[in-house]
Amino acid sequence: MRDVLDGTTRLDGTARLDGTRGAGGTAASFAAAAAAAAASAASSGADEKCGSASNDDKVMSAAEAVRRFVLPGSIVGMGGQNINRCPMALVHEIVRQGVGGLVLMGCNLSLPADMLVAAGLVVRTEQGSGNLERYGTLFAWRRAVERGEIVVEDHSHLTMVTRFLAGSLGLPFIPTLSLLGSDMAPPADGTPRGSMAAAVDPWAGQPVVLLRKARPDVSLLHVHAADARGNVIIEGVTSHEIEMAKASAVTIVTCEELVEDHEVSRRPEQVSLPSAYVGAVVVQPFGAFPTSVYRRYDFSEDDIVEYQSVARAGDADVRRWLDEHVRAVADFDGFLARRDPAGTVRAELVSTMETITMETITMETML
Repeated sequence: MRDVLDGTTRLDGTARLDGTRGAGGTAASFAAAAAAAAASAASSGADEKCGSASNDDKVMSAAEAVRRFVLPGSIVGMGGQNINRCPMALVHEIVRQGVGGLVLMGCNLSLPADMLVAAGLVVRTEQGSGNLERYGTLFAWRRAVERGEIVVEDHSHLTMVTRFLAGSLGLPFIPTLSLLGSDMAPPADGTPRGSMAAAVDPWAGQPVVLLRKARPDVSLLHVHAADARGNVIIEGVTSHEIEMAKASAVTIVTCEELVEDHEVSRRPEQVSLPSAYVGAVVVQPFGAFPTSVYRRYDFSEDDIVEYQSVARAGDADVRRWLDEHVRAVADFDGFLARRDPAGTVRAELVSTMETITMETITMETML
């Protein structure tokens, strides 16, 4: 594995498309992370739950993945959308480890962002929105923004995806027609505003907006399945996640299910994200709880409403909630056991999703 300081290698040992790494963190911190990954890959005594970060076996615990790849000051790309497939297990682990100074990027940052902000770990967000739709805004995030504790750069969802696309292609910026005519558009004189600047199409002479690339240091995804090498299978909508992961220095995935390599080889067309972009695979059933996973389980409305009620009450209340439900347990399995001791809630969520899936299949058949 080449030294990450030369800017040509991902933290998992594979080359980046444009020979650069993300902008967050320091060179020394990324070199340390690379060294730790290389040392672990050389070890032959790791068990399956805490395996090496080699190209052949990237399975490890959430605690190990966060220690290696989520460094203080990191730019963190957030997968998931609203109440769907949010990387909750990884976010809980970041809270437990107290990794701070983070910059969060995503489309709808949703529940994970609010928890990280409430824990005092975020200094900046760049997003399309920050809310839980019908369940309300992100209350801890909003209060921190109003107090001036967090810098916010607003985008549309489309411009965030386009920025990730630029990063994945190794482009310094990319033109778009999005935002033109809106109050989010940058000044017409070409003065940059945040990650955008107005320009003129040199062929058509029409105005365009130039968007600066987005290059997270690490992205967090929860997915349906992955193999030990890091080939990822996502069913249903992926929104911004594929472009974001390809733009990132490294991606950590939690998965509902670990599949054998030969299963992926038999179904290569189902691979949403190849292993070259993935540095760690964490096997964590219900790793998106209380958000949903398409065709696996529905979202837990009661748990989301409870969190929103606590977050609305104030910072002290949500910090107590994090102490009791996140920091007081060793891992995400402990959180699930505390929230749903008998497993009845999860069983019901699985049953609800099975019903929804069958109804959808039936409707499609009738069309």
